Amino acid sequence: MAKHSKRFRTVVKAVDRTHTYPIAEAVKILKKNATAKFDETVEIAMNLGVDPKQSDQTVRGAVTLPGGTGKTVRVAVFAKDAKAKEAEAAGADLVGAQDLAEKVEKGEINFDRVIATPDMMAVVGKLGKVLGPRGLMPNPKLGTVTMDVTSAVKAAKGGQVQFRADKAGVVHAGIGKVSFSEKAIEDNVRAFLAAIGGAKPQGLKGTYIKKVSVSTTMGAGIQIDLADLGGTTAA
Repeated sequence: MAKHSKRFRTVVKAVDRTHTYPIAEAVKILKKNATAKFDETVEIAMNLGVDPKQSDQTVRGAVTLPGGTGKTVRVAVFAKDAKAKEAEAAGADLVGAQDLAEKVEKGEINFDRVIATPDMMAVVGKLGKVLGPRGLMPNPKLGTVTMDVTSAVKAAKGGQVQFRADKAGVVHAGIGKVSFSEKAIEDNVRAFLAAIGGAKPQGLKGTYIKKVSVSTTMGAGIQIDLADLGGTTAA
């Protein structure tokens, strides 16, 4: 713990936390100051001017990052017959119906994403108390309740990130690894920002994106200059 604290203090000293940086410069600083002995995750946090308690101000969606996430995502698919075979062919790690539901009920949660065909939602719906708190419930708006299981599995495996504003109106997400090139990280940041911009609630008044910062697993937050967001901060 002492070593981590010392390293964190060193990183904080290297970053002016009151200053905002263009995305490219922030990425350079991130990579320069990532000194952990493992491949740290690049994380983004966005403070939005929304009230998630209002049903018309929900910010939720998914985006496929051009550079991928650097994570191995295990995908479970609830499907039967031909669609089950299609899911297996697409690379799903677990495929099943009632049998898979029974495993989940027993606490076997060895997957990171759940996809279901619409006809299986009666089965999956009963798992809400298990999957819901983990953010794993399939949702049509996120493309995880679909008959096109091939596309859904490939998207999950290929760098798709789901996002949702929390109770404080903040969106957090992992958008890559420090080992990525500067361009790959910057491209991922911009793709994520564009997705959040596109998810702006209709009729929202005031500033939408208030603050954006990027960090690594063990690093300090670096604020992004909102002028570098390409118009996604529009009121």
